[in-house]
Amino acid sequence: MEQKMELNVRTVSDRIAGYGVVPVVVLNDAKDAEPLAAALVKGGLPCAEVTFRTEAAEESIRIMTKAFPDMLVGAGTVLTVEQVDRAAAAGAGFIVSPGFDPEIVDYCVERGIPIFPGCITPSEVAQAVKRGLTTLKFFPAEQFGGVATIKALSAPYATVKFMPTGGVNAGNLESYLSCDKVVCCGGSWMVKGELIRAGEFDRICEMTREAVGLVKEIRGQGGNRK
Repeated sequence: MEQKMELNVRTVSDRIAGYGVVPVVVLNDAKDAEPLAAALVKGGLPCAEVTFRTEAAEESIRIMTKAFPDMLVGAGTVLTVEQVDRAAAAGAGFIVSPGFDPEIVDYCVERGIPIFPGCITPSEVAQAVKRGLTTLKFFPAEQFGGVATIKALSAPYATVKFMPTGGVNAGNLESYLSCDKVVCCGGSWMVKGELIRAGEFDRICEMTREAVGLVKEIRGQGGNRK
């Protein structure tokens, strides 16, 4: 099972690293799931972290993965093992928790479910490393020192890389993606709640394309070197 988990996590980590940005989505109505997924796929970013903050999350994940089988859809803001089970049953390819919850992490590790727990302190990173995890969420990124803190945490834990989320946007994306300890960033600026509620999926598609272009521009200018 441990070997299976390692392969799954590596595959998911490689995919999100390739995207550079993972849209963090809050869906209040499952009817918006398929058109949103279509907009992301058309915009060149076939991935999403659907947060379990709403009742529509589970069904939204199910709809998105069924409509777009090749899309990488994960569940975010997962706070209980019961939510892990619901998300996995709905088709979630990975789990993201805002903090380091040993029960959730161990539950996912034992079942070979890719898990990216939030870690902002050396103690949390140490616990993750003990469990064989090498890609961790860093949340809330801006409020906890951003790139400077990520570099400091990485110094004693050289094998670990981070997925910063929280306050990441088009304006500061370069500073994060230019850090070699950042795998990708989680962001919601291209999938804002008001755009989803208004049904402005063409605009979401356009902003997604812009995000993809920005990632390519940053990496083309020598990103991941600092």
